[in-house]
Amino acid sequence: MITFSDIEDAFLFVSSSPYGMNSAIFCKDKGQILYRSQMGDIDEIGDEELDWDNCVEIPHKNDLDLGQALVFEFVETHLPDRYNQVQQIFRRRGAYGRFKDLLEQRGLLETWYEFENESEKQALRQWCQENELELSD
Repeated sequence: MITFSDIEDAFLFVSSSPYGMNSAIFCKDKGQILYRSQMGDIDEIGDEELDWDNCVEIPHKNDLDLGQALVFEFVETHLPDRYNQVQQIFRRRGAYGRFKDLLEQRGLLETWYEFENESEKQALRQWCQENELELSD
């Protein structure tokens, strides 16, 4: 069995680079996570004989579909008067930087980071359930 913290660490590793550059798999039969990085010299996955039917690939943050939907969920709750402005922001490149500038001006940047972090954790726990991962914590 594995802990949520272990899954979360693997998720952060996978998500720390552009999509596809880092990967991690959880081997249910071995109870361990193996890592691979295209940017470094880590390749635990290629070094193992694996029963792929008992493995699940740890998602990248893009796989959890938390992008703009999460932004607008936050805006509806914390900045409803700026909803149209945020829509305009997200029609051009560099939107997240400008969105964070707006949050900084309104004193909500830390609130956003907490909301984003908690939403990622909830989505990752849901992913664990969908993939029938038994967590020991």
